[in-house]
Amino acid sequence: MNERTELPHVVVVGGGFGGLAVVKALAKAPVRITLVERRVYNTFQPLLYQVATGGLNPGDVTYWLRGLRLKQKNLRVLHEHLVGIDHDARAIRLANDETIPFDHLVLANGVTVNFFGTPGAKENALGMYSRSQALRIRDQLFIRLERSAYTPGTDDGLRVVVVGGGATGVEVAGALAELRTAGLAPAFPEIHGDAFEITVVQRGAELLKSFHPSLREYAARELERRGVRLHLGAGVAEVRPDAVVLTDGTSIRADLTVWSAGVSPHPEVDDWDLPRRRGGRIAVGEDHQVEGRPGVFAIGDIAESPEWLPQLAQPAIQAGQQVARNILALLEGRATEPLRYHDKGTMAVIGRRAAIAEITLPVTSKKLRLTSGLAWLVWLFVHIMSLVGPRNRVTTLAGLVTRYGFPFHRRPIPIVGDVPTIRPPKPGTDTDTDTDTGPGAGGATPPSAPGA
Repeated sequence: MNERTELPHVVVVGGGFGGLAVVKALAKAPVRITLVERRVYNTFQPLLYQVATGGLNPGDVTYWLRGLRLKQKNLRVLHEHLVGIDHDARAIRLANDETIPFDHLVLANGVTVNFFGTPGAKENALGMYSRSQALRIRDQLFIRLERSAYTPGTDDGLRVVVVGGGATGVEVAGALAELRTAGLAPAFPEIHGDAFEITVVQRGAELLKSFHPSLREYAARELERRGVRLHLGAGVAEVRPDAVVLTDGTSIRADLTVWSAGVSPHPEVDDWDLPRRRGGRIAVGEDHQVEGRPGVFAIGDIAESPEWLPQLAQPAIQAGQQVARNILALLEGRATEPLRYHDKGTMAVIGRRAAIAEITLPVTSKKLRLTSGLAWLVWLFVHIMSLVGPRNRVTTLAGLVTRYGFPFHRRPIPIVGDVPTIRPPKPGTDTDTDTDTGPGAGGATPPSAPGA
């Protein structure tokens, strides 16, 4: 057996923020690393809503994982699906029946959309947690717009309901409003007035509950100024193909329902024999080692530590870096150390020259609160610099500048996919020639839209 195969084996499951943080932090360590990820790319999820609303190409927010090998020779990238863990044998089993032994295992495989058991939500609403889901929303949006253009002056417009008033819901609604006002009004003269409606539904009485009240109020004002309707204080009781029914009895027409109300671990985690906490998240200690499972770590959205961390990029990245240090400590016979999370702040964008940001100042730990154009510039800088790879940074910057910058914002051209030909109903029929059975769509599912 050569020296390379005798090195300790670290298996990282998941190529998101946390998984990549572990991999990069161990680049020069005396270990072998296997990165297991079902997709061939890393997805920059904070900008998926831009893909869903035609602002960016999907390639702008994804990075080819095998590209990491160009600078990191101790890494093997394996595109498969984890289906089981044998804790006694210290090995994982993949969907292709391959078994991979490990010395240390890091679970960073993220979460999926949580419909909270809401009747009809899974069938009739679209989540936005993956690239394929964002593309599905984009394609259904333009399918419905094309259909609406064939029935000018009627009630057959487009009503979009966004479920969830967190950062994702606000950003989706704001991007849709920007697209409607600047891009679609001149392109679709057949669609008049309120035929394109956007409504945000939030169970709580306010949007963006994790932000300071002044920033919540600013975001709500900006959305309403952009023509977004806010329905606060009532949850979703049922999602139908053509409507969202709320717990207060209100029924809101919905040709397209976007679900951004929450996430939960993938169902297969139930089979991994791991301790769980609220919401099904894996129970870990302060060092992010799974309780009762030495050498097994969990980070990111899938894990919950005694110090509750928000489900954002920074906690996953910092936890990944700490786990890498803890793995090295274990290899050297030292004790692991707890994660000391540094809250750098949070931000959300509403539209052109409109954003909110809470930035934690160093040393004092006080919060600097920004709004309007300055917050938007900070948001732009942080997101561009957080992307993986120089090409993605350049193309994303170009895409966002041409969507929001002066004077391009006056004539933005959205990025669209394959929309099937839309034809008026034939005499004697009540349906269009394109038939759709997809959730909340009102149009055909284009053949180019990949499966989730």
